[in-house]
Parts: sequence; structure tokens; C-alpha cells
Amino acid sequence: MSALSPPVMQVANLRVDVGETGEAILKGVSFELRAGEIFALVGESGSGKSVTSLAAMRLLPNALRITGGEVRVGNEDLFDLSEADMQSVRGERVAMIFQNAMSALNPVQTVGEQVAETLRLHTRLAGDALRKRVVQLFAEVGIQDADARYGFYPHQLSGGQQQRVMIAMALACEPDILIADEPTTALDVTIQAQVLALIRGLTRSRQLAVLLITHDMGVVKNTADEVAVMYRGEIIERAPVDAFFRNPREDYSRRLIAALPDLSHFHESAAEEALLQLDDVKVYFPIRKGVLQRVVDYTRAVDGVTLKIGRAETYALVGESGSGKSTLGRAILNLETVAGGQITFLGQPIHSLGRRAMLPYRKKIQVVFQNPYSSMNPRLTVAQIISEGMDSLGMGLTETQREDRIAALLQRVQLDPAFGRRHPHELSGGQLQRIAIARALAVEPELIICDEPTSALDVSIRADVLALLQELQREFGVSYLFITHDLSIVPSLAHRVGVMQAGRLVEQGTAEQILTRPEHPYTQALLASVPRVDSP
Repeated sequence: MSALSPPVMQVANLRVDVGETGEAILKGVSFELRAGEIFALVGESGSGKSVTSLAAMRLLPNALRITGGEVRVGNEDLFDLSEADMQSVRGERVAMIFQNAMSALNPVQTVGEQVAETLRLHTRLAGDALRKRVVQLFAEVGIQDADARYGFYPHQLSGGQQQRVMIAMALACEPDILIADEPTTALDVTIQAQVLALIRGLTRSRQLAVLLITHDMGVVKNTADEVAVMYRGEIIERAPVDAFFRNPREDYSRRLIAALPDLSHFHESAAEEALLQLDDVKVYFPIRKGVLQRVVDYTRAVDGVTLKIGRAETYALVGESGSGKSTLGRAILNLETVAGGQITFLGQPIHSLGRRAMLPYRKKIQVVFQNPYSSMNPRLTVAQIISEGMDSLGMGLTETQREDRIAALLQRVQLDPAFGRRHPHELSGGQLQRIAIARALAVEPELIICDEPTSALDVSIRADVLALLQELQREFGVSYLFITHDLSIVPSLAHRVGVMQAGRLVEQGTAEQILTRPEHPYTQALLASVPRVDSP
């Protein structure tokens, strides 16, 4: 790290309060960004990372206000500029990449036109020259067949391609500073590795000063030059990356690193009886074309999968988005039509059961979704959400018994029974995921399908949720089908692992076999893409 190079951006004693209450959100945050370097700001949700970036760009919501400090770009304090002058700073001198590209892009405008719009605002380019510049940007950020992709809409691109469009948009006016707010959180490990490599390469080639906001210590170790740890609105530790991981000073920093999954210890499965068995399962979706919408082909979302899950066993199903993992989970729940093969639960075929015949199995097979908030009715209290399954699946409990069970379940997932009176919007992401687990446990299932339940959680909260799932498995003997694209969490949770690619199960075995001696090239590529803290 070239410590002698002058800072491109200086944030000094930045303070932000909640307007109505005066509660301090940022308590004197200070750091500098330098050309050609990546400065990582890490911490858990609520620590103030994103508020720092929004305050620097003067994009805070009305409920928050800047009460002190300065943000200097060159010789200018951004807080002294008029809004009209600040508009020219955004994009031309300081650009931003947001976490969720799909929500940041306009769904009814082509991606090429969205990047072109940025160039129209800040440059005099027009016509063919404008389109040519957009295509050049797409090529620079690694979008293949850039000219054709100009006319694509966001939904026609993968998550990785959408994020590359966001990066192209940010780079369009050749800014000096790039703020990347959790740019890879929702991406597969291979796409994450590509996007991070792209940001690293552009930082060097364009001499960008990059502020990388993340909660992933593996990303920090493999990407950043310097790191600062935020806790409750303050930077409590700051150091070059190598020195930080070699000897973190603060207890909180050590806890963040310690919360990362242990990649050296594996679970041994002793399961003999098959609880769930899949034999050559296929799920095909028709491709229709023409005025009459005739079926011309099929998308083979699941193409001949065979696996089994034993009692009190965790089977991790890993692979990239679009590999068929979640479709397979829905097929097990009888929410997708099986085109071939057989799904048996305790020896009974369930894949062709009707709605009424499937009801007894709804109690035995439950699901925990990736986004707990979107899977809960925001108008219901937590107690009502948990009791829904007990009522609809006929648990036959009296009102007192139901209340006692809800209180016991909340305590079992380490929440106070008083949480039963709250609504989903009053809870954090980690608390909501615990509610989702309590809801699944309410009907005493034997198998829980966990579909990416930890992908949006901070590392320490993720560690708590994983530990809770293992504890519940030991206590209740429940089995898990754990669907994930994050291989780093597999050793701490799974007994056996299956790797899916393009609808096929390309490799399966014990967690130790798959993670230490992978045979299939696709598995090897997935493992090579996982950012590790212990990497050299």
C-alpha cells in the first residue's frame, strides 16, 4: 500500500443523527481513500457502513441528518456544495455500485440505454458515438457479446451480468472514486470471484480509489489493501489487511474473524435409514413459441437426480444460481410437477400425490426460505405467523396449548416470548430467520428444506443460525436439505454434499470428500472461487 500517495477523498469526524430523536448513528467517522487502493469498511448490519457511504454522497433519507464533520474530494468539502454542484460530483467524480443490481436497474429500459442516459447527463456524447462508448464499457467490464447485450432488459441478464452493468454505469464518466456497497452479497461464489477480480483490476488500471463496504471477511482478505472495522457507528480498528488478519487488536474484530466457518472439521454421518429418497427425478419446463404457443423444447431444470437423506442428517445441495437446487426443493414439496423418476418419503411415493393426500406430509416436510420477511404476512404478529401452520395443518391444540407452544418455540430459537406480540418489520434479519425456523418446527417436522437461509446474514448472525440448526437437529432428530451456493458454510453443517450443475448432480459424497478431494472440474472450480481468510 502506497501510504505516501495523497488521499483522493477524506472523511473527517463524520456525524449523523436520527432527526426526531437525536440518536447518534455515526459518531465521528474518519478515513481516507487513495488512488489505486481498495479501502474495506466492515461490520455487521446496523454498524453504520451504508449510512457512511450515503452521507458521503449526500443521499441520506429525510429521517437522518448530518450533524458534523466533512467529506473532502480534492480541495472541496462536499457538504458546502449546492445540490446542483453535487449532482455533477455524483457520477463524474464519485460513483456508486449498489448491493442489489436488479432493484437499482430500471426494468422497462434496456441496460444499454440506462448506461447511455448516465453519459448524456455528464458528457456531450450522442448518436453512434454514445452507443459505441457504452459498448466499450460493457466490453471493459467483461460482458460478452457487448453490442448485442446493449438491447437486453435487466431480467434477461444473470445476476453477475447485472452487476457488471452497474459497474459499467459507475465507470461511464471516469470517476476518481468508486463506492461499492456490498456488491457481491447476492452472487454465487464463482460470479463473486469474477466481480471482485474485475473491481481489483479496474482499481489498478484506472487508478480508482475504492471504498468497499462488506461484512464478508474472506472478501476483505482477498480484495482490500486496508480495512476499517465499524461497530455501533464508530471505527474501532483500522490497519493494512495483512497486519489486521495477522493480529487484530479489538475483541469485536477477533469475533468477526472467529465467526467464519471452520474449514478443517467435518461431520460424520451415521444415518442408515433413508428418510427421503430421490430416484432419477426430472423436472422439465416447456419452451413455447409461435402464435399458437406450441411446445418446441424443454428446459431441463432437474435432469435425473438421485440422492437420499437419512434421519438426523444434513445433506447440503450446492451449486450456482440456475443449477436446479431450488426447483428440486420445490419438487420434494410437491410444488413442481415431476416429469420423471420417483420421490419417496419413509418409503412412500409422494411426488404424484394430490393436494388432500399431501396434507399429512406437509407436517412432516417443512421449509425455511432465503428471505424470511417476504415469506411472512406483514400484518400478522409473530405469534400469529407461527400458529398459522399449526392451525391449517390440524395440530388440534387448544388456545392455551397453542400459546404455550409458541412461547416454548420462541425460547427454543433464543428469542423472548414477548417477541410474539411484534410484527415482522420490527425485527432484524437474524431475528426473522429464527422466527422462520420456529414456524417450521411448530408442526414437528422430520425434514426441513432450508433454501439459502443464511445468504443475506452477517457472519456472526450466520454462525448463530447455523449453530441453532445443529442444536435443534441433536435435540429433535430433524433432517435438513440445506440448499446453498456458499461452500464455506458446508463443513460446519453438512454430513453429506451434492453438487448440482445445469440440473444434474455431478458429484456427491461426504462433506470431507467433496471439500478436500473433489473429483469433478465444476466442484473444483466452485471451491477455488471461495474467498478464504487463510489464503496466502
